[in-house]
Amino acid sequence: MYRAVTRNIEVQVRPFYLEDRSDPSENRYVWGYQITIDNQSDEFVQLLSRYWHITDGAGRVEEVRGPGVVGDQPELNPGDSYQYTSGCPLSTPSGIMVGHYTMRNKRGETFDIAIPAFSLDLPGTRRTVN
Repeated sequence: MYRAVTRNIEVQVRPFYLEDRSDPSENRYVWGYQITIDNQSDEFVQLLSRYWHITDGAGRVEEVRGPGVVGDQPELNPGDSYQYTSGCPLSTPSGIMVGHYTMRNKRGETFDIAIPAFSLDLPGTRRTVN
């Protein structure tokens, strides 16, 4: 589990490999990830948009921006949580994702909250540090 807290809003990520959607012989590796956003602040917030910086094992970068998450722009009162699951295909057996959500409070102020960096690693792969 990976975690980041910004302005008392916690983002937790749990990545997992989707073997049934992957085809290593075709250089297609697919991961799912479950995100939980927990509003531990004392103010209402709404998730407006997302930004992802995705780096595959060969160092290729893809940036993804868009409104909301999985077709939703959730509203969270203090103490509320929101959870969703999505996925990411890569052409390499490993990668890293990191990003942020843009939020808005009732005063109309917008701000970014961090999505922690998390690794996408093929199960059973031995990792080495150069």
